[in-house]
Amino acid sequence: MRVLLVDHPLVAHKLTVLRDKDTASPVFRQLTEELVTLLAYEATRGVRVQPVEIETPVTTTIGTGLVKPTPLVVPILRAGLGMLEGMTRLVPTAEVGFLGMARNEETLEAITYAERLPDDLTGRQVFVLDPMLATGGTLREAIKFLFKRGAADVTCICLLAAPEGLATLQAELEDANVTIVLASIDEKLNENAYIVPGLGDAGDRLYGVVG
Repeated sequence: MRVLLVDHPLVAHKLTVLRDKDTASPVFRQLTEELVTLLAYEATRGVRVQPVEIETPVTTTIGTGLVKPTPLVVPILRAGLGMLEGMTRLVPTAEVGFLGMARNEETLEAITYAERLPDDLTGRQVFVLDPMLATGGTLREAIKFLFKRGAADVTCICLLAAPEGLATLQAELEDANVTIVLASIDEKLNENAYIVPGLGDAGDRLYGVVG
């Protein structure tokens, strides 16, 4: 497993505004999309490409094209949906699947309640979108789910991570072909397993509190 912390002033600036409790949902959504595009730029450095012949207005030349099947982007419902536009803006030809996972607030274990993915992911490069890597339980189960279906490698794009969550993934996925791309590694988890200083509940801040 590899961890990539993106050190860029624009990433730090946008994350700072996201953390601010007074940032309204529309601004939060816009900045999330922008931040994900910046993170995705680094996350896709290993995307598979091949030479392609094209014709410019002047001559024929060899360029670069994505290898098919193109990457599969998998947002974790519901908060991961707020990251999808930022990712597909950078890779518009990517296919999109969905994985619904939630944390049991008593056991803190992840449960799968919905999925819309190909049955066979053999050889596929998969990019998972999940804003918060807290305990690591949700992301761990999502990664295992994708590898069981044959994924070749999994890259997870998260806004924030807690050291505890990274340690959980490292312990169980140390030898797996997994990359975690982050804007920040925060201080810790609190007693309710929320990231500190964090930015609150990403889903609620993106879409409002669902009663």
